Parts: sequence; C-alpha cells; structure tokens
Amino acid sequence: MTGLASTVRAIAAATALLAATIVAAVPAMAAEPLVDVDWVKANTGQPGIVFVDARGQTDFLRGHIPGAVNTDYGKDGWRVKKGDVPGVFPDDPATLAALIGGLGIDNSTHVVLVAPGANSSDMGMATRMYWTFKVLGHDNVSILNGGMNAYLAELDANKNPANPLEKGAAKVEPKSFNVALRQDMLIDDNAVKAALDAGTLMVDNRDNDQYLGVNRHGASKASGTIPGAVNLPQSWMTENGGGMFRDAKTLATLYKAAGVPTSGEQISFCNTGHWASIGWFVSSEILGNKDVQMYDGSMVSWTNAGLPTEQKISIDQ
Repeated sequence: MTGLASTVRAIAAATALLAATIVAAVPAMAAEPLVDVDWVKANTGQPGIVFVDARGQTDFLRGHIPGAVNTDYGKDGWRVKKGDVPGVFPDDPATLAALIGGLGIDNSTHVVLVAPGANSSDMGMATRMYWTFKVLGHDNVSILNGGMNAYLAELDANKNPANPLEKGAAKVEPKSFNVALRQDMLIDDNAVKAALDAGTLMVDNRDNDQYLGVNRHGASKASGTIPGAVNLPQSWMTENGGGMFRDAKTLATLYKAAGVPTSGEQISFCNTGHWASIGWFVSSEILGNKDVQMYDGSMVSWTNAGLPTEQKISIDQ
C-alpha cells in the first residue's frame, strides 16, 4: 500500500505541475471593458486591482473608492501639446510609463478607470486613458460605467452615500510599468489623408454644430469636417448624455440611424481626440469592431496642416 500511495502522490504532483505549466503558458485575458458598481464593491481591496480616479484632487480627497489613486487627466501627462495641437499622445511613451508606474500599476495590474460620470464628455477622461493603455500594450483595463456619480448614487436611509468611501490622499507604492507600444494605433495626418483617399469611412464624433461648420474649436484653423465624414455625436453614446453607456443593441440602432456601420474600417475623430475616444471605445470595445481607429490630433491637427475641409453651413467666424 505504501508503494501505491507513493505512486498516487507522484501522479498527483505531476498532474499539478502540468496544470500549472499550462496556466502559466496562457496569456492573461483582457478585462471586460465596462464594470459596474456591484463589481467595484465586490473587488475593492483585492490584490492586483488599482482604481484610478480621474476627478479633481479636491473631490478625491473628500471621498473616493477605498484604495483608489488619483491622477489629473489634464495636467499629469496623459496628453501633451505638440506645436499648435493640444492634448495628443506624447512622443516619448516612457513619460507615460513613469506616470503609470507612479500610480502603483505594473504590467500585471487590472486597471479600473473612474471618471466623474456627470455627462458623456467627462466619460471621455476614462475612454481616452483606456485608449492610451491599449496603445501602450496593456489590455487589462476597464472603465467604471457611470463613473463616480454611479458609485455615489446609492444612498442609505439617511440619504448619505451607501457605498464605502475613503478620505484623504492615496498611499501609493510605485511600480515598474513596461511599454509594448502598438504603433499601428497611432495614426497621423498623412495616414488619415491616405485612408480618406482610399475610401475609409470618417466618423466625426463632435457635436452637430461643429460638424456642420457653425462653430469650431478655438485652436482649429478652419470650420467644417473632413470631406465625406458622417456625424455620430459622442453624446449619443450614453443614456441621455449622462455617464452611463448605452447597451450594445441600442448603440447599434443609433449607429444605423447615423449611417455608421458596426463593422469595417473607419476612423473616429473630433477636435483633439477626447470625444473621438468615446466613439472609438464604443465601436471597438462595446460593439466589437476591431477595424476602427482613432485620429489623435483630429480636426485641430488636420486644419493646422492645411488639409481639405467640408463646411455644410458657411457663416463668418
């Protein structure tokens, strides 16, 4: 019996080793693009998960998801100015790697991005950072649907926030984050012009007044849109323009109404790649169209380069 028991133990050990080897050989799965408040509550404090709160520091200090870290989306270096074009991806991704590592994130971390959630536009903080992580080769990233507003919306009997909150500054242990740059996700003016000439669909995620040419971004050199572009405003992507993304079925209906397919090559753009990141996120991550790209510089870069525009309503600016 002793010999049999030894054999059984040896077989069990070999089986466990084989299983461990198989698991180690399988690459980490990409996270779900959207998580909800229940998921957050179930996973708060879990090792390997970092909640990145993109709200202003004052709001963060008053109360945030326990263990969350804070970043200033506009000032910390997620987007930088190049020439006359504000808010584009930096030339040296090492600066982003240092920023991300300083938030206690390494390449095994599941990052959950938390925008304010007051409206569709501020959800662009999360979608733009999400796109940035993808460009850097990090797929283990999600967005809290509805942002912090959704987390704070649940109230107790005394109408105080029902979900746990932590006050004060975050305690962060810096980590090392390595970049695996996806260069093909970074498209410049020339690449967009070549795609346009080849018949690729251009999707303008700005508000309709800017698409038509009635108004324009202050840094843009001309009004209107890229010739032949169709308009799919970013405010359509969320429920009543708020912080909660619409479901895939509803989004597909809205895409059809706007004349935008849910598959095939297309390029999302706006003024400087903020609203376009919302359109890209919905197309790529919710509707599953992996042939969509985002034009980082968008209309500010396009018009500053003197490329052609189409103005559907012509008025004096």
